[in-house]
Amino acid sequence: MEKSLTKILLPLAERMRPQTLDAFVGQEKLISENGQISKFLKNNTCPSIIFWGNPGVGKTTLAYLISKSLDLPFYAISAISAGVKDIREVIDRSDELGKILLFIDEIHRFNKSQQDALLKAVEEGKITLIGATTENPSFEVNRALLSRCKVYTLEDLSVDALKQIANQAIMEDEILAKRKIEIKEWEALLVLSGGDARKLLNSIEIICQSTTDSKIVLDNQLVKKLMPDQLMIYDKKGEYHYDVISAFIKSLRGSDPNAALYWLVKMIDSGEDPKFIARRMIVFASEDIGMANANALLLANTCFESVTKIGYPESSIILSHTVVYLATSAKSNASYMALKKAQKSIKDSGNLPVPMHLRNAPTKLMKDLNYGGDYRYPHDFEGNFVHQQYLPDALKDAVYYEPGINPREHEIKTWLKKWWPKRYN
Repeated sequence: MEKSLTKILLPLAERMRPQTLDAFVGQEKLISENGQISKFLKNNTCPSIIFWGNPGVGKTTLAYLISKSLDLPFYAISAISAGVKDIREVIDRSDELGKILLFIDEIHRFNKSQQDALLKAVEEGKITLIGATTENPSFEVNRALLSRCKVYTLEDLSVDALKQIANQAIMEDEILAKRKIEIKEWEALLVLSGGDARKLLNSIEIICQSTTDSKIVLDNQLVKKLMPDQLMIYDKKGEYHYDVISAFIKSLRGSDPNAALYWLVKMIDSGEDPKFIARRMIVFASEDIGMANANALLLANTCFESVTKIGYPESSIILSHTVVYLATSAKSNASYMALKKAQKSIKDSGNLPVPMHLRNAPTKLMKDLNYGGDYRYPHDFEGNFVHQQYLPDALKDAVYYEPGINPREHEIKTWLKKWWPKRYN
């Protein structure tokens, strides 16, 4: 009786977690009859694995089902809260129980020493390690551990798969099956889920708990009414995700620190990866601030390095600091526009030869042909400058960089007028 009650009190997504691979929905490339994991399990073996995929696509469930198929004790820890001590305690249990399957959720959050603590046990076969990550393991998992694991990318669940999972829950869950539940319209529910099966099931449960009616018809209107805040789902591939990051960048460009902070918090509260936000600010610092304040790029890059080392909630402070700095900085897109002009020029003019005096001359023949022969070394001249041609003949007077209107670039323009009067006067 107690066991049944405990199961009922679990969230719907946990109650509906598949107990066999046959009941698992999605990831056919891995678990179909000829799937890569299925082939391992037929031989009663499985290598250590890193599952890479978005939330709610089945990483945890697959690890659990692999342990069941291999009849291995299943231990799960989260890299958010676990440390080296927790890892060693699990590994020590293999001395008593034999080989175990250790599942580590969000393994990318482990630092190098924590990941290194797994190496020996994996090599000795004490554990089959299955790590789950939403981040590219090539960047987030150290090479030594990565070389000992197979990496499998888990695909986002299709609309049909999500519908199948929801319908199974309505028909088979011991609580929902007692009520008459019909999903009349899917659009709002699917947007709400963001492709995450766990979120989809838990959303259905919350909606059903919001009414005592024995018959429930889920349509777009009901979902919007009962879950208006959550409906603006912020997933890594959804439209709202791109709308928010667009609003964030445009607020920085518009020098509005208040709006930029608002959209920053929107992203933070939605669980956005701080490194994604920091990467976008690095690009912004060059594209929209550029030479008006060259230190902006340094600060943005430092922000990225800092949030890589420090997770939420502390990284929010670093992001906020950088947002305010970038929003209130002088702006210039002159460097960015210069790049665009140079790219167009090359596209239009084709492959022009390098002027002879700029060419490299590593051999005697090239020197005899006067490669680099007439080059004048600027440091041999007053002010470390000498007027000579650096562009191909056909473009010798081209201008790509036009300094912006701000104190720093006004100073740059003064020098350019002195050095290149024909171009800048």
